[in-house]
Amino acid sequence: MPITRPLRLILLPFLVALAGCVATPVAQVPNAPPPSPEITARAEQAVDRLVAVAQRMEPQIEAECRARTTGRNCDYLLVVDDRLDEPPNAFQTTDRAGRPVIGVTLALVGEVRNADELAFVIGHEAAHHIADHIASRQRDAVIGAVFLGRAAQAQGADAHTIQQARQLGAELGSRIYSKDYELEADRLGTIITWDAGYDPLKGAAFFMRLPDPGDRVLGTHPPNALRIDVVRDTVAELRRGAGAGNLARP
Repeated sequence: MPITRPLRLILLPFLVALAGCVATPVAQVPNAPPPSPEITARAEQAVDRLVAVAQRMEPQIEAECRARTTGRNCDYLLVVDDRLDEPPNAFQTTDRAGRPVIGVTLALVGEVRNADELAFVIGHEAAHHIADHIASRQRDAVIGAVFLGRAAQAQGADAHTIQQARQLGAELGSRIYSKDYELEADRLGTIITWDAGYDPLKGAAFFMRLPDPGDRVLGTHPPNALRIDVVRDTVAELRRGAGAGNLARP
């Protein structure tokens, strides 16, 4: 997880837009006024906290990645959106070389109330790569696109309608197992957070301050209460000495 400073933290001026765990760059606003010294100081303190947490999390993240995968790149890169006017956000993606990337905005780092919450967010995003969720969602999208495209074709639809059906199928397909993937990342993220010496239950309290997505059909995220239950159950297993390597998928 290369970063400048003690951990070689990389500050990148881009906006993270979650779209199937893909970061979408956005142009900066021209002639924006510079931040005040007070805001800059708070931002620097937030980054210092991130560096400290990342330093403890890195060995556990990469060890878990190597233990649970074969031939996958486990050399994580941590990036931070250093703009002060962007909302709290976190993401996981891979760069062109296949290197796993965990990204957070400064607003998110400032929003968390303690190191446990920040550690849990990082562990959750790291788990997405270990579980290969980006590739899984891409496969789900392809299956959905093929299914609806063929259905439209069988009904005699024209080329434009078939293409629209494929696009809709891809969107629906990418959402079918999205909530399952989030719960899986919560579970594995709990293990990583625990192994790094943080409290996942305190960390998962961050969920309770987020808008609850509810249990919507084809929603991208499960209800907050269900996510807390997964963390609680995983911690209970860890406390009973089940061992992280023996924990099953949710």
